[in-house]
Amino acid sequence: MNNPWHLYLMATIYVIAGIMHFIKPKIYMRIMPKYLPNHKLLVILSGFAEIILGLALCFDKTRILAIYGIIAMLLVFLLVHFYMLSSEKASAGIPKWILILRLPLQLVLMAWAYYYI
Repeated sequence: MNNPWHLYLMATIYVIAGIMHFIKPKIYMRIMPKYLPNHKLLVILSGFAEIILGLALCFDKTRILAIYGIIAMLLVFLLVHFYMLSSEKASAGIPKWILILRLPLQLVLMAWAYYYI
């Protein structure tokens, strides 16, 4: 398969999202479910995961593994999305309708990644 521009767009989105975990870690720590341990470590690990998986999309030898990694990561991130719906405090001030729209967006992002298999 030729590498279409939208594959690189997706890679760029994940790399930027991962970098944001290091630039604005407090935002991510605020939305972490209380039942998960060591929020700072999890924010760092998820940031590294997004950067590595985004970069891995750009190479033929690592693309399939990156796609499955992205899908798995997005499934895990659903924990955060559902947690944010659990209370006003957990929502971090984001309107409930946006939080609800994020749930199917996760499925769209998974389908977008799966498209490249």
